[in-house]
Formats: sequence, structure tokens, C-alpha cells
Amino acid sequence: MNLKSDKLEILNKYAELLNECKTARLTGTRGVDEIFKLQILDCVPSVEFLPVKPQSKIIDVGSGGGLPGIVWSIMRPDLKIILLDSIQKKCTAMQNIVNALNLNNVEIICGRVEELKDLRAKFDLASARAVGNLKLTLKLLTPLVKSGGRILTFKGAKLNDELNECNIKDWRKLNLTEPQIKYYENDNAEQDKNINSSRCVIFWDKIILKIKKPSR
Repeated sequence: MNLKSDKLEILNKYAELLNECKTARLTGTRGVDEIFKLQILDCVPSVEFLPVKPQSKIIDVGSGGGLPGIVWSIMRPDLKIILLDSIQKKCTAMQNIVNALNLNNVEIICGRVEELKDLRAKFDLASARAVGNLKLTLKLLTPLVKSGGRILTFKGAKLNDELNECNIKDWRKLNLTEPQIKYYENDNAEQDKNINSSRCVIFWDKIILKIKKPSR
């Protein structure tokens, strides 16, 4: 994806703010260039899989430093994005970043996704970049998504192992389509053996259930 100069400027500023944060560790990568190349650019290819409709609602679970949610909010200011994390220090740091970048389409919620019942079936897309294996991801994210919505996560080298651990019944039980996998390259990730490069996004769409009319 070719980045326009105005988007590139904001994304670079975001990398600087992540690097400058001293109150919470928001990313395992250090240095502005490394954060930009290995973390922020790693989220950009997923933008094409976001809802097309303006004002669609997205939740980024376990957002940490705002990856990918803040990247999405910069690239798609027409979307409404919630960043969810259970650690208050990270939520405070994300709020400071959102304020510094003047992002008006972002809300931050501090809490555990399992406990926030009022968020169920509210979103057009739910995502997690670093929550856990696929079974856990589906368990956490599926209740958040409306019928017709999408669940999206990022995976790297262990994707096939995690898919083998999942049974087709795991997503059929949740009224999900079979997963779609879209691979991409982040050549910068080869420079850092400690980073688990995403390398692909995997997503499921939530099936719209047909309401059966009562027989006469």
C-alpha cells in the first residue's frame, strides 16, 4: 500500500510517541525507525480488510500501544475505533498518544473483554494482534461482532500449527465462515529475530442467520 505524505507524517509521529513513552512498555521494539518498520508498517496491509462502510465500529482487543487500532484510525478516519486493554498504564499512555495525534475517531476502554458484557454484538469488526492462539482469539472476539461482521487477527510462522489445533467445528459452532488467509511481506522484520512478524492476516465473517418463519 502506497502511503500518502500526510498519513506517513502521522504514522512517523506515532512511532516517535511509542518510543518516547516511559510510563508503560507499549511495544517490544525499541527505536523510532525499528518501531515504524517492524510494528507500524506491519499493520498497514490489514487496512484493506476493514469494513468499507463509513462509521463502521471496530474494536482492537489487547491493544497495548494501539497496534493495530491507532494505525487503522490514522488510515481510516471515517471509522469508529475502540482500543481495549486491561492494563491502566497502557490505557493512559494510549490516551496521551491519541490526544497528541488529534485522533477524533478513537475511544479507549480499560477492562477485560470477558467482563464487558455491554460490548457484545456491537461491532462490525473485532481484532486482536497479540492476544493468544486462534481458539482463544475466536472465543474472545466472536461475541463482540454483529451478524455479518468480521473477526480479524494477525499471525506469523505458527499459523499452520494453530490451525491444526482448531477443528472446523470450532468456528461452525460460533456461526463463522471458514477462515480466509491473506499473506503479505514485511521485509524489515527479517532484520530482527526477536520480533514475531505477522506475515499474514486471517479472518472469519460471522454468518447472518436466517430467521425461520413459523409454519401455519
